[in-house]
Amino acid sequence: MKPIYIVDAVRTPVGRYRGSLSSVRADHLAAHLLNNIVEKNGLSAEQIDDVILGCVTQVGEQSANIARTALLSAGWPVSVPGLTIDRKCGSGEVAIQLAAGQIATGSANLVVAGGAENMSRVRMGGNRDVHGEPFGWLVEQRYELVGQGEAAERVAERWAISRTDLDEFAVRSHSRAAAAQQQGLFAQEICPLPVATLREQSWGEPTPDELVADETIRPTSNVEKLATLAPSFRADGRITAGNSSQISDGAALLLLASGEACDLHGLKPRARIVAHTTVGSDPTLMLTGPIAATQKVLAAAGLSVQEVDLFEVNEAFASVPLAWQQELQVSDDKLNVNGGAIALGHPLGASGARIMTSMLHELERRGGRYALQTICCSGGMGTATLIERL
Repeated sequence: MKPIYIVDAVRTPVGRYRGSLSSVRADHLAAHLLNNIVEKNGLSAEQIDDVILGCVTQVGEQSANIARTALLSAGWPVSVPGLTIDRKCGSGEVAIQLAAGQIATGSANLVVAGGAENMSRVRMGGNRDVHGEPFGWLVEQRYELVGQGEAAERVAERWAISRTDLDEFAVRSHSRAAAAQQQGLFAQEICPLPVATLREQSWGEPTPDELVADETIRPTSNVEKLATLAPSFRADGRITAGNSSQISDGAALLLLASGEACDLHGLKPRARIVAHTTVGSDPTLMLTGPIAATQKVLAAAGLSVQEVDLFEVNEAFASVPLAWQQELQVSDDKLNVNGGAIALGHPLGASGARIMTSMLHELERRGGRYALQTICCSGGMGTATLIERL
């Protein structure tokens, strides 16, 4: 199998729900990044073998294979194909894994992979409203199917994670993200978004000319404020809007290449993909997949937890990384060091690529060798990818 190299990674700023990116379609967010990533690396679009994007709510303006509509919107040649996938919250990461598989087997040499989702414009779960119930009686006879919020509550119970623990983790996410933003760390990975240029022509509300920074971070968040929030899923629950990921808008892309492509086009690899996996897990607890996925990908790479320099565990709910941390025994100084989805938002199909973009940049800043990301997925699954800095 051929090695898979990460040449570049870029993302939009993350827009808060009904915020600055509300006027821009998800495929247009991706189109802007597509042109940015090839121009930065001295490539022409016709040299790209495939574009693979994650997108979860594939209905309405996100329904027409947005990988294909994005590249056509970007003015790319019609000869470039596009593929859109849905692995729930892990979609953007699995898009990268699929691209890695193409390169490893020699069926492609240059692939752009990532994800895009505008949750302000296309409501989460909107695709479930069409033509019947999402779950049939066969699966409901076999499993207790609960919502993700209830699953997050059960994870908190099983791992004895208190409301205070959850709120303290959420505050840490915001404070770390705020510090990273203030230090200009995210600016290195963000491609400014020309909102006024890309917004829908029929949009009648004011918009900024450009969005250059994430607008989801709350620097003044504190435990006392979060303690006043009502539980979101149980009357006496622990999960609130404050210790859960934010509904948001954004896109992120990575340029993956074979060694031959790097040599041919003069590209300098920044990292290589060492191992990746997706596992199934208990569909009722639903959010525990990252534990098994991490263990499996480390075993495949022949590495221990101690040998990995950075970990990113998607903060769908604070109980997810906290339970994972208990099981894997990873210290705070290696986990979500610049905040996560609680502070930076969770634009579903884009999150896997956004996380990898941020993780790669931080790994380079620290001069570390290995970094691992993992994401829980609706229905009981977990994704994990291990990269090595070059």
